[in-house]
Amino acid sequence: MAVSKKVRQFMEQGSWIRRMFEEANALRAKIGPDKVFDLSLGNPIVEPPKEFYDELRRLAEHPTPGMHRYMPNAGYAETRAAVAAQLREETGLDFSANEVIMTCGAGGALNVIMKTLLDPGDEVVIFAPYFVEYHFYADNHGCSCRVIPPDAGFLPDMRAFEAALNPRTRMVLINSPNNPTGVLYPWTTIAQLGGIIQRKEREFGTEIFLVSDEPYRKLLFDGLEYPHIFPHHVRSIVATSHSKDLALPGERIGYVAVHPDYSGRSELMDGLTFCNRTLGFVNAPALMQHIVKALQGVTVSIAEYQAKRDYLYKELTGMGYTVVKPQGAFYMFPKSPLEDELAFGDILREYNVLVVPGRGFGLPGYFRISYCVAEREVYGALPGLRAAIGRVRGEGR
Repeated sequence: MAVSKKVRQFMEQGSWIRRMFEEANALRAKIGPDKVFDLSLGNPIVEPPKEFYDELRRLAEHPTPGMHRYMPNAGYAETRAAVAAQLREETGLDFSANEVIMTCGAGGALNVIMKTLLDPGDEVVIFAPYFVEYHFYADNHGCSCRVIPPDAGFLPDMRAFEAALNPRTRMVLINSPNNPTGVLYPWTTIAQLGGIIQRKEREFGTEIFLVSDEPYRKLLFDGLEYPHIFPHHVRSIVATSHSKDLALPGERIGYVAVHPDYSGRSELMDGLTFCNRTLGFVNAPALMQHIVKALQGVTVSIAEYQAKRDYLYKELTGMGYTVVKPQGAFYMFPKSPLEDELAFGDILREYNVLVVPGRGFGLPGYFRISYCVAEREVYGALPGLRAAIGRVRGEGR
């Protein structure tokens, strides 16, 4: 047996997106790429903004001696200072470079945070629907996830959340705007989460960290402003990346930011820096650190994503699908017309449309659509989506 039993099991649990990707490739080879409509991958096709290429060209034409060497494990001081300046502007809090660590994307950031905070047997609270990797990240560090169900609008069930917290709870992890729903947790929700965490800390005599996974933070629609976690809990940490807001998923550049008023900040930052090194990341990519230093206020075009959101939402609801309207990111999470969303996905595949089943995000009965794909994929999928729900309705008569 080439891999461990646990890894084999995890591969089966976490392979839905990869499975759809492979099925799409097989279909393309069989019937032609122009006849396949793959809405499964969250891999943005938009190109990075012009400012990214301007900065890349400047660095290529005028390289600084030593710019590709090792730097402090936390990252370049000037890059961390630029991130801190942006956070000061957004939050009003006194962030400095001393509260920021550059990381290999948000996934690297979350693993660094978990390695630093968690002892074996600790629990991480997550909210369905969730990014499936959270379970695997927690397991990397000998811990487990406790899953909280959502309400009808995909916001946390607060009673279930409060009941789930226990002396083993070390970390509460949120993702907003959410993958797969596109739902933004409002200020009131964050405030409730913070208040419950603080009550439970007093009850248990423990520290519970509120961690926010924010790769979609700047992809907000309808003029919404992002409700930061920092005002609601002093033991709060952000993990984020520029994969989505600068369309750089393959460059693996992100950061960790710790609340500047947390009394244990200095020791926590030392731990995060140590784990950034010992997990094998060593440091975030040097070239990307040089570039994103100048791009903290830059984002890809939101209008393009919002236009696709508006179009898809109107079309899908017009067909009879039940959809919570996304407020950010580039996903939708419609309710399956069949209770078994796998069976409905099979029907969609008959029309060459590929989506990801909701059980891949811990919430069966739904399916995820990604609209960061080419317009041809979005528009071309609509006849199949319409035909599939029509078939289900016909079978129910």
